[in-house]
Amino acid sequence: MAQVPDPNISFPIEVDANGQVAWVDQPKNIDQLIAQLLVLSPGDRVNQPTLGCGLKRLVFDANGPELQAATQFLIQGSLQEWLGSLIVVQSVVVDHDDSELLITVTYTVKQTGRTQVKTYTHSI
Repeated sequence: MAQVPDPNISFPIEVDANGQVAWVDQPKNIDQLIAQLLVLSPGDRVNQPTLGCGLKRLVFDANGPELQAATQFLIQGSLQEWLGSLIVVQSVVVDHDDSELLITVTYTVKQTGRTQVKTYTHSI
């Protein structure tokens, strides 16, 4: 299983009122990790060359059912590889609306057993 960053540090990294690195609770952290995974492209991180979904590469692709299916496959695999120690992915649904992809991820947090549904928007 791939190694994930410390599951409590805020993303993007912030400084709190005490001048310390800001921490977030687990549900917010997992949401931030998913958002980070969506915007990163493989190769962005030198020591983790497969980290990311590569959504930025889709800017020049035609928006349609083929793009939806490919994007869904990329996201599902990336979530399972990089966040599989924290969540169980129930579903990934990708819808398109002109120049945007709407990505709805349903997952269960392993530590709490709670199911979350989050929607992310990505302009293409």
